[in-house]
Amino acid sequence: MHFSMNLQDIKTNILSGLTVALAMVPEAIAFALIAHVSPLTGLYAAIIVCLITAIFGGRPGMISGATGALAVVMVALVSQHGVEYLFATVILMGILQSAFAIMRLGKYIRMVPYPVMLGFVNGLAIVIFLAQFGHFKVLDSEGTNVWMSGAPLYNMLSLTGLTVIIIYLFPKLTKAIPSSLASIIIVSCLVIFLDLDTKTVGDLGSIAGTIPSFKIPEITYGFDTLKIILPYAFLLACIGLIETLLTLNLIDDMTDTRGRPNKESMAQGFANIVTGFFGGMGGCAMIGQSMININNGALKRLSGIATALFLAAFILFLSKWIELIPLAALIGVMFVVAEKTFEWGSLRLFGKIPREDIFVGLLVGGITIIADLAIAVILGVIVSALMFAWSHAKKIDVQASINKKGWKTYKLDGTLFFASAKNFHELFDIKEDPKDVVIDFGNSRVADHSAIMAIDNLANKYKLAGKKLHLVHLSPDCLDILDTARSMVEVNLLEDPKYHIADDKLS
Repeated sequence: MHFSMNLQDIKTNILSGLTVALAMVPEAIAFALIAHVSPLTGLYAAIIVCLITAIFGGRPGMISGATGALAVVMVALVSQHGVEYLFATVILMGILQSAFAIMRLGKYIRMVPYPVMLGFVNGLAIVIFLAQFGHFKVLDSEGTNVWMSGAPLYNMLSLTGLTVIIIYLFPKLTKAIPSSLASIIIVSCLVIFLDLDTKTVGDLGSIAGTIPSFKIPEITYGFDTLKIILPYAFLLACIGLIETLLTLNLIDDMTDTRGRPNKESMAQGFANIVTGFFGGMGGCAMIGQSMININNGALKRLSGIATALFLAAFILFLSKWIELIPLAALIGVMFVVAEKTFEWGSLRLFGKIPREDIFVGLLVGGITIIADLAIAVILGVIVSALMFAWSHAKKIDVQASINKKGWKTYKLDGTLFFASAKNFHELFDIKEDPKDVVIDFGNSRVADHSAIMAIDNLANKYKLAGKKLHLVHLSPDCLDILDTARSMVEVNLLEDPKYHIADDKLS
């Protein structure tokens, strides 16, 4: 990754950072309220996590901050034990994420199947879209959230629609500034000068504040406290890393570049440790804001640094102006983000790709929408792996023939592993076979310990039937683990395969 930038790059990244910062303000406040903490707790997290990951992370252009996926997990902890326990949990979350990076486990995110990635992207696009409708609710006289009606609703819808139109049409006039930033400025000016009655950022809560100060969480330190915060910290660390690394993968694909997952994981961990000591609620990658940034062409670290600095400026100096921005403008921006994030081309894949892949994509997308991102991705990977194992289990077969000596030869074709072991046994006719039987593994792959046990069990059955089994073209690694069948192996090392099987007995 090279760091040189021309004036156009600097301008693009700074203006994109301003746009992203404006879009992050209501999100950070909303997520803080979801977690039952103050708006500044969400904004401090947005500033610190965004700044540290922009400087030290492994994916320039990706934006991190307080997210809804983490906020929904924090609610129970804050409700039961208070915000100080949340800060301690965020610190422990960061430590766990750093340990993940030290063990260099980030590379395994690339093993996530494409249908899972597709479901993740489409599910999050729908989540981003649906989340905006919460802003179309107001408190009634009894303190209950109800849908808007009348003039306020029409104003919100009109302004939101105008924002979307400006975003799509503004690039036809000029590309000097990002169209999303232009739409926010134009709609905000329109609301201020016409004195339109509509919800603004200030209606969510005040964002005026000071620089956060270092503070050790005020909790009782001991094993009992660890028992409380460790489960939450582990879950938050997992959700944060999964969302971050999948977003990194997505940006890699969109930009045809390659991020560094372990470096990003370390930066996320360090950012959350610092955030916990400065009164923030922690965070991870934000796919919506990252998409705004990438679509603006901002692929440098400067964009994330600018985002964090603009957020800090909003809190310290510009809060009264930022609070005047109509929510409709920011809702419109996020609607466009959702539209651009959704992989519309995936709808054309129905009937063209295996039904299993379609099922996995819909499963992950559905669970992302109704439940939890981490559960959706983990379940998607498990289902994909099981489907892969099932399909390969059915692809093992033999070709039987009789040689000049009257021996029966079974030429095995396919992969022998845990899922195909049962089918493997059903390929042989032990009762009807002659006294000498040959199994040729030249065209097959012995993949795991279950396969070795299947070979041994088959050898035992032939031995009990009083017949001699000859095993040829087995890997030397297989021979080390074979038990009964070892005496039945006939090896030609010049012809035998050199692959290694996966087994914990082997170094």
